Amino acid sequence: MDVVPLLPRLRLLRFPVGQAYLWSDDGELTLVDAGPPGSGPAVLDALADLGHAPGGLRRIVLTHFHVDHAGGAGELAAATGAEVFAHALDPPFVTGELPGPPPVFEDREVPLHEAVSRLLPENTPTPARRVTTVGDGDVLGFGDGARVIHVPGHTEGSVALHLPAEGVLFTGDTVAASPVDGSVMPGVFNLDRARLLDSFHRLSALGAEVACFGHGDPVVGGASAVLREAADRHPAAG
Repeated sequence: MDVVPLLPRLRLLRFPVGQAYLWSDDGELTLVDAGPPGSGPAVLDALADLGHAPGGLRRIVLTHFHVDHAGGAGELAAATGAEVFAHALDPPFVTGELPGPPPVFEDREVPLHEAVSRLLPENTPTPARRVTTVGDGDVLGFGDGARVIHVPGHTEGSVALHLPAEGVLFTGDTVAASPVDGSVMPGVFNLDRARLLDSFHRLSALGAEVACFGHGDPVVGGASAVLREAADRHPAAG
């Protein structure tokens, strides 16, 4: 796992598949997404390298239930005591009570998904014992107020997090950056692409300065213009 500083209070944690983001409020830490199963030791090592005890991680906010984002949540919560948050539609999938609905693949996505799946660790996820549910418009206690935005499409319970006071937006997999040329684009492997495009346009209108994606390099500076340009290239279904 690579640890990449983005802002004084923000770091990117990059896994072989997917990524998470670590936000610091005067030593109180929030993790946005938790990486795939087995990510716990690497994340704990990163906390230690940054001078934090495990108990400094107070909350884990999941943008959606897919294993590359939520697979490490249970083990990290058990090791740190962090509270796990997810949209109200997602707890059965995060706790392992039910399997999550699979994406509706476009033809071009099938070989890509097969390639990505081969990179995922074979560890069985440790289910989170408890999940605190959130919904659209809720405000969480980090980053001077992190507003939850329900962005269905990638999954039904996908959320983004907007920190207006900090100009930071965490998009989850609603938005991605191409591994080829870094261009910003709608996320792939969606349950409903039409709804995802609607959500993509909603996020593009927020005026964020920094945009942090579930996959691909973040945009650090001028993100609002980049997101609006990308939205113009991908008209919403409605």
